[in-house]
Amino acid sequence: MVIFQKKLQKKKVDGNSLGRAILFDIQNENQKIEEISKADIVISFLPAFMHPIVAKECVKQGKHMVTASYVSKDMQGLDNEAKAKGLALLNELGVDPGIDHMSAMRVIDKIKNEGGKLLAFSSNTGGLIAPESDNNPWNYKFTWNPRNVVVAGQGIAKYIEKGTLKYIPYTQLFRRIYRTSVLNMGEFDVYANRDSLSYREVYGLQNIPTIFRGTMRRPGYCKAWDVFVQLGATDDTYQIENVDKMTYRDFINLFLQYDDKLTVEEKLCNHLNIDPFSDTMKKLTWLGVFEKTIIGLKEATPAQVLQHILEPKWKLSPEDKDMIVMQHKFEYELNGKRKQITSSLVVIGKDSTDTAMAITVGMPVAIAAEMLLKGQIKVTGVHVPVIPELYNPILNELEKYGIKFIDEEKDL
Repeated sequence: MVIFQKKLQKKKVDGNSLGRAILFDIQNENQKIEEISKADIVISFLPAFMHPIVAKECVKQGKHMVTASYVSKDMQGLDNEAKAKGLALLNELGVDPGIDHMSAMRVIDKIKNEGGKLLAFSSNTGGLIAPESDNNPWNYKFTWNPRNVVVAGQGIAKYIEKGTLKYIPYTQLFRRIYRTSVLNMGEFDVYANRDSLSYREVYGLQNIPTIFRGTMRRPGYCKAWDVFVQLGATDDTYQIENVDKMTYRDFINLFLQYDDKLTVEEKLCNHLNIDPFSDTMKKLTWLGVFEKTIIGLKEATPAQVLQHILEPKWKLSPEDKDMIVMQHKFEYELNGKRKQITSSLVVIGKDSTDTAMAITVGMPVAIAAEMLLKGQIKVTGVHVPVIPELYNPILNELEKYGIKFIDEEKDL
């Protein structure tokens, strides 16, 4: 059974005798108990912070549960009770986290089983627009939650490189990038994705000298996005006064020094040392941030205003196709020789409904749920798919749907 919001899902199940759309209120205790009682297994695509609420009831009633979200402390706290009842609470079964875990661990375990020693590991993922639908100067459109894109990277990014710890503050994140290429998809810029250090434990790489997880964007995106970061336009911690009376142009001007002689464009270029004829300015102008369009929100944080400006520009058209790009690189030593494996995945969506993002998030969850129903998963407790009995059958099944990694090996 899948617990969905009726408004979003009714059209997906109408006419299908195997589906039923309901209006589900997570705060309605009686409804929660009743709906979970009807299920053999619960798949939750609710907002991540709600998963433990559902999971507690699943454990109470003796139901398995599957999610695509990160394991929270509250979810991990259910591990012992779930084990005692012989239940599996499977998490991080989407694309990132999910397919990234499974594909990385398959190669890591292979290297270790052959007697190799891991020296460096990097894993980069991007949810992007497919080349055939890439028709704006940012080379980007929203293929997942717009809010998460606007506030992405806030906090501190952490990784380790050749035994040296590295910490990147948010104000430097989109400046500390590097360039890579993936198969025949061209080049991408990569910025650090949150806490890479925590994956040493998850992947059994506690002593590895280099580990890095990143997010991929097309070249030029990070440089232009950094303008919003440096201005403070992605801040989500305070409300802007009188925002309902402001224009997009006023919004940008909020963050610039007062000068009644210079235009907003001139002040921005002076403040951030931007060439007024640069690609960055072309990207900003295309977004319409200098236009005198009324914002139209009664109250909002800077991040909410920015999202409001971006959404109509970066919205997928009905015929648009998105793209998931993922690449792992493993450097290791085997029999005195240094080697590298590059493992790459590209998935193109069908249209703006059957997106690559939806396919790669939904399919691993569906496969794991089917395996549980068939009794093919024997693990109990709270798990992520980093063990062979989870990642091997799921990855093998994904390959039948064209979700397959291409591995390239070479000596260094």
